[in-house]
Amino acid sequence: MTTITLLQMNDLHGYLTPHPELIWTATGPEFPLLGGLARMKTLFDRVRSERSGAVMALDNGDTFHGTHLAVKTKGEALIPAINMLGFAAMTAHWEFAWGPDHVEKLASKLGHPLLAANCYRKDTGERPFPATLTKAVGGLNVGIIGIAATIIDKSMPPHFSEGVRFTNGIDEVRDEAKALRSQGADLIVVLSHLGLPQDMELARQVLGIDVILSGHTHNRLTEPVCVNETLIIQSGCHGAFVGRLDLEVADGRIVSHSHALIPVDDSLADDPVMASLVAEAVSQEDDLSSVVGQTSIALHRNTCLTAPMDDVLLAAVAAAGGTAIAFSNGWRYGAPVPPGAVTYNDLWNIVPVDPPVSTVTLTGQEICDMMEENIERTFSCDPFGQMGGYLKRFRGLTLFLKLENPKGQRIVQAFAGSQALDPTTAYQVSFITAQGVPMKYGNGRQNLEVHAVAALADWFMNADQNIDLAGTGKAVIV
Repeated sequence: MTTITLLQMNDLHGYLTPHPELIWTATGPEFPLLGGLARMKTLFDRVRSERSGAVMALDNGDTFHGTHLAVKTKGEALIPAINMLGFAAMTAHWEFAWGPDHVEKLASKLGHPLLAANCYRKDTGERPFPATLTKAVGGLNVGIIGIAATIIDKSMPPHFSEGVRFTNGIDEVRDEAKALRSQGADLIVVLSHLGLPQDMELARQVLGIDVILSGHTHNRLTEPVCVNETLIIQSGCHGAFVGRLDLEVADGRIVSHSHALIPVDDSLADDPVMASLVAEAVSQEDDLSSVVGQTSIALHRNTCLTAPMDDVLLAAVAAAGGTAIAFSNGWRYGAPVPPGAVTYNDLWNIVPVDPPVSTVTLTGQEICDMMEENIERTFSCDPFGQMGGYLKRFRGLTLFLKLENPKGQRIVQAFAGSQALDPTTAYQVSFITAQGVPMKYGNGRQNLEVHAVAALADWFMNADQNIDLAGTGKAVIV
């Protein structure tokens, strides 16, 4: 019998230091300060000292994008600190925000490989990144298969996938797992950025996977999900939690396991060397501490249909665009802002890509078609049809939904303001990013000079302290 330990970090999104994180309680949300790589390093070292040589740490990706510092430096400021955590491997998603060539540049500076078995060059069919890694852990040969986010070339901006394509990874996992077994692997671990529903479907379709470390959907699993004897864990986001999975292995199979979702809280002292590396990284940051306003409510995007953080973002976008209706993408990442002062750093955490505010004219029919498409991408019965984050955020509309209805038939009533949405009427709308309003919809599209962060700053500087969000969009399940 051999015991090994897997440590998981997923969806860091550039958060190097402790930050507020929403924790649901019976009486409502609370916002403890969680995360921080200096604390995480202490935790990793503690586990490694307990189980010398029998610990492997893995990173599910969405690591190098999501904060102002990460975007400003295209992820490079984070590399020394990430390297110090001693990961065995990672995979990717938002790392592709600056194009595949930059991902290769980032990967070349890491102390561990970036694995993506499902990524191929369009011109040659070759893989730009290795598919697998075999690692000796506690006397076992562990085969690791990396699967990057399949949506990179399907719902993300086109430059993310210039020259490359992505599959859903099912065939690759089946083939690579078989090859790794034939090469003597005792265990097969899939390091995935597909999302929990997709990883559960992967385990249904491919037998013989021992563990899937899942990322992308930001689930905090307190117990592993088990599908066809495959253990699946996922550990939140922003580095607020670390997943620990202890496995007892005999004759090439897991005979028992234990799991812990460990909060990265102030019970963990800062590792001084990592703290120094984090401070060095943060020194490259602009001063974003200036207060731009106040919020009387907690701003977060931890709810699927609508969220107060995006209500505020869309209020600012609509004001900048001079429209009643506005749209943005249903991003999951972004640390919450508790009631109180709001700083420029908070604004950048809300929308680190800082796109221009844009306007376009949509017919009522186009609005319904666009939202039906997005509802399917959010709630598709086929896990691999789920290609977005949360539901597209909107302002100035009320939608009544039957989610159990077939694709394209889920909106049962729609209103613009107090009036029924008219299919033939043209509505001027504001939005940010092509994910907010895809290019195939609308006419007269134009980018304004104001960008999202400036629009937010202006809105907060002029907003009533009680945060008047009249006109906030509503999605109601009926």
